[in-house]
Amino acid sequence: MFMTPRANNLKYLVAAAALVFTAACADDNDSSNNDTNNNNGELQVPDTYNFDSRFVEGESSVSYSGQIFRQVLIADLKGFISGMSDAIDSGDFAPAAEGDVVGSLDFYFRFDSAANGDLPLGLSADPALKQATYNDISSGKDLVGKLAGNDSATDHKDWSTEFVGWSDTTIAANGGSVTSPEGLVTAFFATIEANALARVNGTMRTGTDGQTLPVYVTEQGQDLNQLVQKFLLMGVTYSQAADDYLDSGTDGKGLEASNTQHNDSPYSTLEHQWDEGFGYFGAARDYLAYSDEEIANPGFKDTNNDGAIDLKSEYNFANAVYAAKRDLSAVAATDYTAQAMEAFLTGRAIISSADGELSAEQKTALEEQRDIALMAWENTMAANVVHYINDTLQAMGTFGTEDYDFVKHAKVWSEMKGFALGLQFNPNASLSDADFAQFHVLVGDAPVLATADQADIDQYKADLVAARQIIGDAHGFAAENLGDADGEGGW
Repeated sequence: MFMTPRANNLKYLVAAAALVFTAACADDNDSSNNDTNNNNGELQVPDTYNFDSRFVEGESSVSYSGQIFRQVLIADLKGFISGMSDAIDSGDFAPAAEGDVVGSLDFYFRFDSAANGDLPLGLSADPALKQATYNDISSGKDLVGKLAGNDSATDHKDWSTEFVGWSDTTIAANGGSVTSPEGLVTAFFATIEANALARVNGTMRTGTDGQTLPVYVTEQGQDLNQLVQKFLLMGVTYSQAADDYLDSGTDGKGLEASNTQHNDSPYSTLEHQWDEGFGYFGAARDYLAYSDEEIANPGFKDTNNDGAIDLKSEYNFANAVYAAKRDLSAVAATDYTAQAMEAFLTGRAIISSADGELSAEQKTALEEQRDIALMAWENTMAANVVHYINDTLQAMGTFGTEDYDFVKHAKVWSEMKGFALGLQFNPNASLSDADFAQFHVLVGDAPVLATADQADIDQYKADLVAARQIIGDAHGFAAENLGDADGEGGW
């Protein structure tokens, strides 16, 4: 894993045809390094995600505001759900009828820029964000339209019939379904609404440890806030990158897009497709200048010293943050942060250096960089699954003690399940369909709780360890990173 800033001491030179990489030192005052060809005909790869336009003099060719918009919607939706119980208790949020809560959640999921674009963001930072409202980022964007199955031109499966991973229909008792990605999100929303309306009417639900549950935690031990956020990170950002913008095989889409100017834009269609994939990864433009600790917390910095944090260039969103967290917590060293970012930079430089359409050699080189970036991203998400399996095992180890926390148990199990559901959205997933299905049979659709029989508790612990091994084997994870039977010693 990398632990120190790299931006001022690393850049890569790639021979455009032969793909020969050599190192060179960057000038301390060069923040973009975006001239992608040098005098020797080699491809120069910058250490920040900045690339000049080949079509409009003096303009950047980088654009992915729509992806940043959706990253913010996911973050703001999570924040809204997190605060809902307190808002109900204080009277600041007073849903009175069916549809009131779901409508508030749909504010983010089915965002309407015309009606709500000028409203302030929920996300914040210190220094303050450069963008104050949703329209300051982009417009005409929502989450539901980009959820797996709803933007289907490049989908490698029909998610209305081939979506798997959740079999218990109880979650859909108040609406939605478990047979499609949108149906499952709708079911999560409807369950939150039922719990919220019950709370408004004076019903305070409790966990097995007696603590009052927030509206997003079920008595079955499902944290719907975590499930919603993690499933959207996978079903929107990961799916869109892996199965759309960085995919091959569909004319005019992804890596099959034209590398000629897109209308009057300062970028080619292919440049824009690659940028959109990068935007869903969510890294700041100077990601390599951060240490893993800085990415993990606070995740942003005022790089240009203008007194504000630009969400479009200076902020690290969830996927990019998780890469650093898993690098930091690995026992056997990993470097998912650098692997992903260097591949995104190299691929973009290949595209930008081409005079028109890519040659066969350049296309092959681009696909290799795509594979590296997506593998680092997929490994991060799979490592998250391992991490939260371990957290679940540790939570179960406190059954019957004062240390047991029902809400925390629900949280970590749900983070595991939400990430794991999304691994099916990569057309080139490391996990086979059979192993994916078996994994979800083992982990189920809710955790085993402290009130279960000891035999069932012991069996579920063994099932979690077996599920963890399925992930480890598929991704070639070092045994040291998987942990022991109690969830100790690994990620």
